[in-house]
Amino acid sequence: MMYTRSVSIVIPTFNSELTLHDCLSSIFMQDYPPDLFEVIIIDGGSHDRTLKIASEFKVKILFNDLRTGEAGKSVGLLAAQNELVAFIDSDNILPSPDWLKRMIDPFREDIMGVEPYAFTYRRKDPLISRYVSLFGVCDPLQIHVGNRDRWNCLDSNWTEDKSHKEIEKKDYYLIELKKGNKIPCIGANGFIGRKDLLLKADHFPYYFDIDVVYDLVQKNHNKVAMVKIGIIHLHSNSLKSFIRKAHRRIREYFMFRSYRKYPWGTGMIGITNFVMASVTLFPQVNRSVKGYQIKPDIAWFFHPIASLLVTIIYASYYFKKRF
Repeated sequence: MMYTRSVSIVIPTFNSELTLHDCLSSIFMQDYPPDLFEVIIIDGGSHDRTLKIASEFKVKILFNDLRTGEAGKSVGLLAAQNELVAFIDSDNILPSPDWLKRMIDPFREDIMGVEPYAFTYRRKDPLISRYVSLFGVCDPLQIHVGNRDRWNCLDSNWTEDKSHKEIEKKDYYLIELKKGNKIPCIGANGFIGRKDLLLKADHFPYYFDIDVVYDLVQKNHNKVAMVKIGIIHLHSNSLKSFIRKAHRRIREYFMFRSYRKYPWGTGMIGITNFVMASVTLFPQVNRSVKGYQIKPDIAWFFHPIASLLVTIIYASYYFKKRF
């Protein structure tokens, strides 16, 4: 098979020294013609070793005055020179040298983009990163509101949303997302899209991953492929980091909600169920026990803690803004 698609890999950074070297090393180890891909680093003002590490690789470095990852992705999309644009976060690692080839292959179909259907599980990773890969979520609320988009080892599926049409092929699932519906949370951590279509979506000055995909679905560009491959996501190496990211999610939700298109407010039943399960703890502990029986790892038992923390953090922001 000839791999003739050109790819621009966009990586937003901000104080990413802990993970960026491994991220870039995995990209430059890809078995893919080097003249067919470029790597663009968009930095939001790092004051650690991020830029020094980036300069050790053949990358283009741009700067993002608005600092957020979403603004960085917008800058990267506009700067991309190639047919396809891959959004790789600085805490992502491509798990195998054939990753890019396998991700590009489904573009033989009439699709707007592709995404790896799982977070790669590695026993050596920090506990919270293993938790994320086992449950297939960065935010446990996703499980209850039905917009998870990564493989869950407990439920043995990549999403709870059954409104879409799905055709299983050898190496990927061909998905037709339903216009007007809330869709799985597609668009980050390894998403690759057609540049010509991404530019048609509302992406400036902030590229919100799921909003761009949702916008394109409403414009009838509603086919994606979930590739049967993972991506390593080093989400958090400590409880402090997990809490900080939860604070940032809810803070940015309120800060940028006037920009957002994705209908987050349609899952009140799921949110209520999540709060009840988190406060009473038993349902979340029960899921952890069942998961441990399938794949023994103490990381499953972070789920009740994560759920309770997220409930407290989100509720505190909600009531602060409300009252």
